[in-house]
Amino acid sequence: MTDKKYTLGIDIGSTTVKIAILDEENQLLFADYERHFANIQETLAHLLGEAHEKLGELTLQPVITGSGGLTLAKHLGVPFVQEVIAVSTALQDYAPQTDVAIELGGEDAKIIYFEGGNVEQRMNGICAGGTGSFIDQMASLLQTDASGLNEYAKNYKSIYPIAARCGVFAKSDIQPLINEGATKEDLSASIFQAVVNQTISGLACGKPIRGNVAFLGGPLHFLSELKQAFIRTLSLTPEQVIAPDHSHLFAAVGSAMNYDENVCVNVADIIKRLSGKIKLEFEVERMEPLFANQLAYDDFTKRHNAHHVKTADISTYEG
Repeated sequence: MTDKKYTLGIDIGSTTVKIAILDEENQLLFADYERHFANIQETLAHLLGEAHEKLGELTLQPVITGSGGLTLAKHLGVPFVQEVIAVSTALQDYAPQTDVAIELGGEDAKIIYFEGGNVEQRMNGICAGGTGSFIDQMASLLQTDASGLNEYAKNYKSIYPIAARCGVFAKSDIQPLINEGATKEDLSASIFQAVVNQTISGLACGKPIRGNVAFLGGPLHFLSELKQAFIRTLSLTPEQVIAPDHSHLFAAVGSAMNYDENVCVNVADIIKRLSGKIKLEFEVERMEPLFANQLAYDDFTKRHNAHHVKTADISTYEG
């Protein structure tokens, strides 16, 4: 395997890391998906270690995508590709007949319209309402997890209106229903329906979703009933549904297809680079600390303790 070159796609999402290694024919040799719990470096190194164990020494042409991938790409000296381009590339290869792609991630949601060469993306990246994290949050209310919700939803009888634009609103809708004795089956299906409504109303904003629809991302891959809720709401026929086996890895696969021939790295070398201390600068500006050291804090406390509000016994107060 040493003389052949393979492509590696890395997708760093808000909650998970995905990797995909493809051969010259774009066939998937190795792929994995793991939650990173904010330990992006360690998770990626672990996934690459598994690939190294399974496939042996490899020379790879790597590409990184995803909301958390830009800084890492700079540090590793690896090309970065925007998510929509990655997903579009993978769909062009896998299902060129796609008209609309709906992708739900851990903390964001996207709808991509493909209109004869013209690509339009609608994305909600500023709020986790109606995404994987939202589903996890709602599942904990019903004392289960996302896959537990999925099992319950298979046997629902009726659907209640639940707000999905925010976890706080959803909780205030769900709690009274729990108190009134609504079944977990009905509540689970209602939560999935709320996600569907939020995605369609919040992202499509009246633009119709019709034709062949691709369902991508972790929540839609692992939760069959959530996908079913979308199909039901959009009145799609089985022929119009595009649900790839590796739909949760789609951005990683697409990024691998956008490789740069001039960038070749040994898999062991990437793992080594990851073991170094990389200060992942966040995309948001951070404030300076309020106190530079303990001395500055002690000085602040002393200064403030010198002033006291006058107090007296309230029972003796008149007026």
